[in-house]
Amino acid sequence: MQVHRGWTGLPDAARGCAVALGNFDGVHKGHRAVLAAAAKEGAPLAAAVFDPHPRRFFAPDSPPFRLSSNAMRAELLDAAGADHLFALPFDEDLRETAPEAFARDILSEGLGAVRVAVGEDFRFGKDRAGDVAALEAFGRQYGFEVAAVAPVEAGGGVASSTRVRDALKDGDVALATEILGHDWRIDGEVIGGDRLGRELGWPTANIEMGDYLRPLHGVYAVRCRIDGEEAWRPGVASLGLRPTVEGKDERFEVHLFDFSGDLYGKRVETAFAGFIRGQEKFDSVDALVAEMERDGEKARALLNA
Repeated sequence: MQVHRGWTGLPDAARGCAVALGNFDGVHKGHRAVLAAAAKEGAPLAAAVFDPHPRRFFAPDSPPFRLSSNAMRAELLDAAGADHLFALPFDEDLRETAPEAFARDILSEGLGAVRVAVGEDFRFGKDRAGDVAALEAFGRQYGFEVAAVAPVEAGGGVASSTRVRDALKDGDVALATEILGHDWRIDGEVIGGDRLGRELGWPTANIEMGDYLRPLHGVYAVRCRIDGEEAWRPGVASLGLRPTVEGKDERFEVHLFDFSGDLYGKRVETAFAGFIRGQEKFDSVDALVAEMERDGEKARALLNA
């Protein structure tokens, strides 16, 4: 899949695509339905996303909320069949672009789209004034087809990034996985820690989470892939403030089973397979270590199920 920044100066091979348009944060089942609806025989398939996410643009100081980084989103869209990815810079100019100008200048003249697929509730243009009916009218005027995709049911409700976020904040990894259609995965660099885990017999990699959503503080069964490797390694992860040792900062730490290598400075991709327990404060470090042993056993059992 080829990634393009913006909608001007594109190579000829990137123009004339059938385009799925949206934020596609997490690339859940609903997003993949939009991508499938965009497909048109004889046209390359593309996804067009906004970067930064409009939510970050309008609320730059809001807590981390992303389900997928730009790189992870690209990887997921590539796996879903996209040939091209257009990252449309969401800035003040785009914010002020009228719906018709968006359809004409960006979709038609810029991307040369032959077909555009969106969710039924899609809004676009200044003040979100454009809706599907407007997009269809502009499509007829500027020469592209429009497909409006009905909501997709998953996990007892409509598949949406909001429901995935809510599920993860509740520690409901199973529901998040059902809505996504795949394990929730994050990627980040391993940074320095205080090596307390190593002293306790449970060496961990302290992974930077960046703008990723923070799920419920607690312990998770995970699979990790180290940059440069193909295989996924089983492990157990903890996200929280480490109250037993009077921790002050939030940390995401992963212990890989049967692994002794040095991961500092490397990027690690982590897939969440299941929730084990919430964050707890134990009476002693010995009690914490005993619980960590039980956590490891539960994680192994879950990963081998």
